[in-house]
Amino acid sequence: QVQLVESGGGLVQPGGSLRLSCAASGFSFSDYRMSWYRQAPGKERELVAGITSAGDSTNYVDSVKGRFTISRDNAESTVYLQMNSLKPEDTAVYYCNTRFHGRDYWGQGTQVTVSS
Repeated sequence: QVQLVESGGGLVQPGGSLRLSCAASGFSFSDYRMSWYRQAPGKERELVAGITSAGDSTNYVDSVKGRFTISRDNAESTVYLQMNSLKPEDTAVYYCNTRFHGRDYWGQGTQVTVSS
């Protein structure tokens, strides 16, 4: 059974940092691309960052480039999202995602709130 469990969210002041983690199980983690999405209240879920199975290529939505870094540890079956210089507009529920056999798998999400 595929499981994705996010952690690391919380309340942070503008300009602060958070590191999200997503622990994966139930599939061959090192074989699949992993992604982070986010959904703010009243908005559609958007792709924030993605990383290839080997971790040798990443992509980011323009709004987080230079501030967020996605990485993975295939030995630990975990993907991370380091978020620096956080802004109020980064406030959202952040979700871990993978896709295989034509199906999307999601974690339960972790809330990130950026506010003074």
